[in-house]
Amino acid sequence: LDAVNPSRMSARLLLCLALQLAGLAPAARAAATLRIAAASDLVFCLPALNAAFRRHHPTTELIVSTGSSGNYYAQIRRGAPFDVFLSADVFYPQELIAADAGDAASLTPYALGRIVLWTLRDDLNLDAGLAALLRDPRVRRLAIAQPQHAPYGRAVREALISAGVWDDAQPKLVFGENISQAAQFVQTRHADLGLVALSLVLAPQLRGQGRHRIIPAEWHEPLLQAAVLTRRGVANPNARAYLDFLRSPAAREIFEAYGFVLPPQN
Repeated sequence: LDAVNPSRMSARLLLCLALQLAGLAPAARAAATLRIAAASDLVFCLPALNAAFRRHHPTTELIVSTGSSGNYYAQIRRGAPFDVFLSADVFYPQELIAADAGDAASLTPYALGRIVLWTLRDDLNLDAGLAALLRDPRVRRLAIAQPQHAPYGRAVREALISAGVWDDAQPKLVFGENISQAAQFVQTRHADLGLVALSLVLAPQLRGQGRHRIIPAEWHEPLLQAAVLTRRGVANPNARAYLDFLRSPAAREIFEAYGFVLPPQN
């Protein structure tokens, strides 16, 4: 028998180990990535949430997109590569579950959204009420989110109907693709008033700009916001960890700081 050369054996072992690690590297990178689709009323809140999450999961890469909940629902149904869906209502996550594109056991209500009337103009009396403001010739544009696919837009339509001013509002309405864009119309003064998310006007980026009044919650169906794992996210342990984090006291404290009402915990 030939004598075994220790140096050649070591070289072979190192080569095998390197090949194994190279083969595992793509899987390891994928496992450490978390793709989140989130309602646009979270656009300012998410950085604070994600910073708190990363303190306990520093190696997880978060790839976050914000926009209209209805649009993300449609994208995920078509196979868009998101792991977690944070919706501005519970309807779209439930629809994903019904379509076998979301995991029923993971459904997590995380907040209740509130609507505010917001303006940067100092010559408008917000206490006059919606009817008086809509009759005011100085109010030419009222910004809201698109009711067809944005939960806040749908709730705003319900609120305007409840207040008896939906028909009066029609000539003055300008529609944002989502509630964040509706707020941008007010911030850039392309709209005189906006019916937008409280979480946006309370965020550090907008706090102190203009004046707002909270719309009575009984004027619209509750904006119960919920998260769900997608079919893709079920296999991602980072996605499950993120949903667990949303239930934590740290996350609930952040939601409350941004103007969300906290739903009861199970």
